[in-house]
Amino acid sequence: MLASIIFHPIEKQIIKSLNIKTSTEFYLLLQKTKLNEDQLRRGIEWLKLKNLIDVINTQEIFVSLDTNALFAYRHSTPERKILKLVSDKPRDLQELKKLLKSDFDVAIAKAKKNSWIDIMSESQNTIVHLGKVIPPSITPEEKLILSIGNKKIPEKEIVDKKSLESLKKRRDFIKYNTAKSKSIILKKKIKLDELIETKQNNNRVIDVESEVPLFNVARVHPLRETINDIRDILISFGFSEIQGPLIQSSFWNFDALFTPQNHPVREMQDTFYLEDQSNVGIATSQQIKNVSAIHEQKWHYKWKLSEAQKMTLRTHTTCITIRHIANHKLENAQIFSLGRVFRNEKSSYKHLSEFHQIEGLIIGKDINLRHLMGIQKEFCRRIGITKIKFWPTFFPYTEPSLQTMVYNENTGKWLELFGMGIIRPEVTNPLGIKKPILAFGGGIERIAMLKYMINDVREFYTNDLTMLRNFKCR
Repeated sequence: MLASIIFHPIEKQIIKSLNIKTSTEFYLLLQKTKLNEDQLRRGIEWLKLKNLIDVINTQEIFVSLDTNALFAYRHSTPERKILKLVSDKPRDLQELKKLLKSDFDVAIAKAKKNSWIDIMSESQNTIVHLGKVIPPSITPEEKLILSIGNKKIPEKEIVDKKSLESLKKRRDFIKYNTAKSKSIILKKKIKLDELIETKQNNNRVIDVESEVPLFNVARVHPLRETINDIRDILISFGFSEIQGPLIQSSFWNFDALFTPQNHPVREMQDTFYLEDQSNVGIATSQQIKNVSAIHEQKWHYKWKLSEAQKMTLRTHTTCITIRHIANHKLENAQIFSLGRVFRNEKSSYKHLSEFHQIEGLIIGKDINLRHLMGIQKEFCRRIGITKIKFWPTFFPYTEPSLQTMVYNENTGKWLELFGMGIIRPEVTNPLGIKKPILAFGGGIERIAMLKYMINDVREFYTNDLTMLRNFKCR
């Protein structure tokens, strides 16, 4: 019976403004009740405990143009720019590079893919001509850019999903915003004359049968919890942890690991460089001499010290462990480095530009890939993964190389968890390391995704405390 329930004036005001058939959004309820936000939230919680209302939380995803797409909206896309430049006459590739500047790589790639241009070698020059395909006056992607413009559009209202997916793959073209809303609806009809109000005097009526509010005790962040578990497992295997700075020279981040100086991974589109900074004392003179010699001998190009001196945010943690072994002349060791790494990638459900990586090295006389496979199997067992297999693959500084594949029960698919292999002699010999080194590494967020059974890595970085508190292990 409602007559036996004592209502606070705030609760009474809320009930008067609600309807049993339709929900009322929070901001509208604010206007109707003339309560402030704290009073309204408090009253809603009281009525929820009395099981008189339902609170419906919804969210809507909005799409808007990011910086590069906004520029294309106001001017034109990079592929349109190059098309305009070559429509009058063929142009030298280097001339186009100067004219297009930062848009050059994207313009060439997109226009060539669409067959809008042809690239030919003529008299030792590379010339760009109009292609065989006549471009439409406007492409579906351009049409979508124009329709979004400066607005935010609900994702569900975008009909051309194919063009949206295409634009999402382009750097800084599409960004998402999530708008959350809360609606309240009465669960049962309540007559106003049934509402018994608390007396407005110094003797406040207390309902001793009401439920006690829930208190959330502190907990370790799920990602930090995963990092702690990984650290404990590797230490129990006999590994020692080493640490190093987030900022590294290109020498240790790339050159010492036999990555050629003209490799695409070293371009600004993939790596964060620190502008106008270099490190003169990157390594010993002997290390520089040996590494440069192996690059020129094997890759057949002129190695430049200036490229090796460029400072970058580390793209992996291998630069920490390999430098440690080289500088300390270790011959028998099991070490690992765990920390943040940075790559110039567009954020998605499985990629971040800043993430965590675990990487370990084992150096010794009689070691081989079977040791690595055994370590990987036991590691996976410790974190609760039982379905595991190994695939041969290619990595720049290990040979032979394997991928550790694990079965994701949540998606029903096999997922790469770790890369591993024996470090190439082109890496170890120039650094004075004579014994073989086993290496393994992988992204910690990917391990956490498996552990907590989620499909979007960005959930670990949300500010939704309720969701973070409710993360549960597999």
